[in-house]
Amino acid sequence: MQLICVSGLPRAGSTLLCQLLAQHPDVYSTGHSSPLVSVLENVRSTMSSNDFSLAQLDVDFDLAYNRIENVLQSVLSGWFAETDKKHVVDKNRGWLRMAEMLNDLHGDWKILVCIRDLTQIYGSIESQHAKTRYLNFADGTDAHGGMARADKLFANGGVVGGPLSFIRDIQDIQDRAIHDRIQYVPFEYLTQNPKEAVEEMFDWLGLKKAKVNPNKLTTRPHESDSYYRFKYRHETRTSISAPSRHIIPPRVEEGLRKNYKWYFDQFYPGQ
Repeated sequence: MQLICVSGLPRAGSTLLCQLLAQHPDVYSTGHSSPLVSVLENVRSTMSSNDFSLAQLDVDFDLAYNRIENVLQSVLSGWFAETDKKHVVDKNRGWLRMAEMLNDLHGDWKILVCIRDLTQIYGSIESQHAKTRYLNFADGTDAHGGMARADKLFANGGVVGGPLSFIRDIQDIQDRAIHDRIQYVPFEYLTQNPKEAVEEMFDWLGLKKAKVNPNKLTTRPHESDSYYRFKYRHETRTSISAPSRHIIPPRVEEGLRKNYKWYFDQFYPGQ
């Protein structure tokens, strides 16, 4: 089983990416955000603190440790028992922070990381907020002012700041084999050149060639938007079109480009 993890930033195309992967006949992709990362983390946490588990580690460390590995591998393989397809997709922004453990657990995995110009991520969220101003954000982000919202969205642990820190921290991993399994997918390239982007993505994943018509896509029920208070919509559409550029306050743009210079330098050089 090849595990294809979809990770990255919000408002950067993860829903579209899962929709495109689902168009391939050999790929199983529901498109919904998955709790699998949390399940694996909770199993590890439980086995690391449970009194009986610790007692067994005291008596025979190798046996008990191998049991923990077997349980984690069983959870991972059993999660997709409903399909016989060899390529399965799981979407969660936490996969990047689990890359090293995933590399130990499973031999066949890759992570697609959705990225986007940070000014346009902010602009997209602000645009959606303008349509749903009477509803607060689930995390209370709805302060009265664009700068205040930017501060909270991009703070450590914020909706954007949290997954952005995963992208930053993954750069510290020394094992090049792990980096070879990670591919960054710019939202701009995906929406402006969908045919080329999909062909390159299928090739990188080792999938056989398959035709995907970007103007005739299959849609499926999207995940629950009420969970996010309808602030981060997940509609899927039958065709791909590049969105208009969002104009954001100069002070917010200046702050983003200054505070996340490393991100712009790495992914959007020359801007």
